[in-house]
Amino acid sequence: MGAVEEKQKLREYIWKKLTEAGVARFPPPYGRIPNFEGAEIAAERLSRLEEWRRAKVVLANPDSPQRKVRELALKQGKVLIMASPKLKHGYLLIEPARVKGKEREASSIKGAFRYGRSISLAEAERIDLVVTGCVAVAKNGARLGKGGGYGDREIAEVRRRWEDVPVATTLHELQILERIPEEKHDQRVSIIATPRRVIRVQE
Repeated sequence: MGAVEEKQKLREYIWKKLTEAGVARFPPPYGRIPNFEGAEIAAERLSRLEEWRRAKVVLANPDSPQRKVRELALKQGKVLIMASPKLKHGYLLIEPARVKGKEREASSIKGAFRYGRSISLAEAERIDLVVTGCVAVAKNGARLGKGGGYGDREIAEVRRRWEDVPVATTLHELQILERIPEEKHDQRVSIIATPRRVIRVQE
């Protein structure tokens, strides 16, 4: 079995596992970065880390399970750059001062389009932390997205400019696998936050 087929089998395994365990939240996980019970706790756990506290500019994915991450970034005065779905409209930059009291709305896709402005990453002066959505991760940092390659593109674009930027993800414990097959273009995460713990990937 090739890497592409193996990855798809792993995605289907995770989506089914989350559903059967009763921890998948709306929208249904299949074909998506799955939303999960405890997403807010995982986001809070991430927000207590030094890498988060130091970050002034956070680049985040637009998926449901990371909504609390985006909201916390804005509430804590961080500039939020959100990738638009499938990168169809590039990236949206949201200034925290502009959305005071409306952080929850601004952290949604619809709200980001309403309150943000479109930019390219080349226009960003600096990105201090990347938060990416994953269907699954391995303890070595290998990540599995939903198959479109957009998360890898986002991370790779940031790392071309700033090699040392930490890349974090929030997910459920059931989304952690022993091994994920990797291809040349695949990117790894350095921080994994779940509702239970934080795993720092050892280089």
